[in-house]
Amino acid sequence: MHPLQGGVAVITGAASGFGLEASRIAARLGMRIVMADVQADALELAAHEVGELGGEVLPHRLDIRQAAEVEALAEATFARFGTPNFVFNNAGVGAGGLIWEHTVKDWEWVLGVNVMGVAHGVRVFTPAMLAAAKADPSWRGHIVNTASMAGLLNAPNMGVYNVSKHAVVALSETLYQDLSLVTDQVYAHVLCPFFVPTGIHRSERNRPADLPAAKPTRSQLIAQAMSDKAVSSGKVTAGQVAQFVFDAMAENRFYIYSHPKSLASVQVRLEDIMTPRNPTDPFRERPEIGDKLRQALRATD
Repeated sequence: MHPLQGGVAVITGAASGFGLEASRIAARLGMRIVMADVQADALELAAHEVGELGGEVLPHRLDIRQAAEVEALAEATFARFGTPNFVFNNAGVGAGGLIWEHTVKDWEWVLGVNVMGVAHGVRVFTPAMLAAAKADPSWRGHIVNTASMAGLLNAPNMGVYNVSKHAVVALSETLYQDLSLVTDQVYAHVLCPFFVPTGIHRSERNRPADLPAAKPTRSQLIAQAMSDKAVSSGKVTAGQVAQFVFDAMAENRFYIYSHPKSLASVQVRLEDIMTPRNPTDPFRERPEIGDKLRQALRATD
């Protein structure tokens, strides 16, 4: 039996991708599920489907950037189901391009969702989970934050996204250490997927009206095309990654990877830091890709 069987789950970004797949698994485990997402129509359909699997579902439309809205999500969760055993801070957006070409609104949007969304989730749910653990020695809770391999590497032409995901890794590692100081019953985990077919390459569809996008630059158009190709061609599915998350919680394993072989590049980066040497060319094994990207970025109109 999975340790979360019959528990309570809060999942952001629940209308698609990892969030929807995690909701499906939670339903099969008989969990009561709060499904939160910014896209109301997709959330309604997803919640109906998950409910058909046998899960008791509370759909909640949510702009994860907004502290007050996440606080309202917590209150709705406590009122309906009580303290969650599983908090999946999963909502995220993608953006690419040369790092100096991002507008202030680009930074506010990506950091607002990817970083502050996770920070809000940790802030509003952790105290209740610690209180539940203190009241019941058998109670267990898990907080999973979705980062990315971009939180362990620094691929070019992905600046604002890299920054946001490095922040999530740092937040999650700190959360793990902080929790270990005060409890043995609440665990932190970080999910670092590589290219997996989800909707993240279409993040602009949910960009808020108060942070409109500027006309895309050449580098941003190139980044979008590369992301479309990489994400859509991924061989590991979102469903498999969601199962990796549940497996890691059962094993109390902190780091969760979709593509363990990609850790070789992480090792190279750490060797760069330790040696120290200048950052290694990320295209050293596929120089033709690097050459093509340089030519495209240096081309004149």
